[in-house]
Amino acid sequence: MRTALICGISGQDGAYLAQLLLSKGYSVCGTSRDAQVSSFSNLVKLGIRDRVKLESVALNDFRSVLQVLTKIQPDEIYNLAGQTSVSLSFEQPVETLESITTGTLNLLESIRFVNQPIKFYNAGSSECFGDTGGEAATEITPFRPRSPYAVAKAAAFWEVANYREAYNLFACSGILFNHESPLRPERFVTQKIVATACRIAAGSSEKLLLGNIEIERDWGWAPEYVEAMYLMLQQPEPDDYAIATGTSHKLADFVRYTFEALNLDWQQHVVTDKSLLRPTDIAMGKGNPSKAKDKLGWEAKYQLPDIIKMMIQAKTTSNS
Repeated sequence: MRTALICGISGQDGAYLAQLLLSKGYSVCGTSRDAQVSSFSNLVKLGIRDRVKLESVALNDFRSVLQVLTKIQPDEIYNLAGQTSVSLSFEQPVETLESITTGTLNLLESIRFVNQPIKFYNAGSSECFGDTGGEAATEITPFRPRSPYAVAKAAAFWEVANYREAYNLFACSGILFNHESPLRPERFVTQKIVATACRIAAGSSEKLLLGNIEIERDWGWAPEYVEAMYLMLQQPEPDDYAIATGTSHKLADFVRYTFEALNLDWQQHVVTDKSLLRPTDIAMGKGNPSKAKDKLGWEAKYQLPDIIKMMIQAKTTSNS
């Protein structure tokens, strides 16, 4: 039985990845800053809370990371931890940078220190690319980060590349484009849209407050994207991969599809709130996942209309 350590198991991706690895016969251990008080609500929602071992780890503390690696002795480590919100990173740039870059570095250095054949996956982000002028980004597209979050993710990406090349670690980054699911918290705009639209459909008189709805993003289905993470660590050689659907949509389209699925006219319910505009924003995000298809055999099955329907179904089911 192989053992996987998932840092950031309480989040959307961590929970779905734990579910996937358990289905493949793994022993799964997850970490949190304080495992004794964390609710791990996403693991509860997926019905796997009791099947996962949980440990408290402070990723910004090298000794804490080293202790858990020595105790768990994982075959694979998935680093999904750190501050995950682009908008929040503008308010908390220091915490964002430290949680992502220092956490990643401590994991890499701990793997080097224990000197065991541990395979390491790092959660990269399409935010690192910044504006690509409408071109679909690949693994070799230059990084031009436009938020503290993206700067931190870019630094972590190069840490991973450096340890792979300098110390011969099996370490790779998945440069994931936006991916959604019912496990998203409402501070993410996609879940905010779905949750608000469902409440309006149920009779609420509230308005949906949004910032710039002209931005375009490449949205995928999170349970599919964790499969790509797993596949990266099953390859004979470590490498980095862009994971995306290859199709982008405006946020306005996301709003329209959502309200139409609930038989509502979105224009009657949406209001622009200037306080939600970011200091810098990416006009268009789009990925080219051809390398993942060729080398991993991975391809996105779900497109945006499917994803919205599944999120609405989950929201209306939980509310009923």
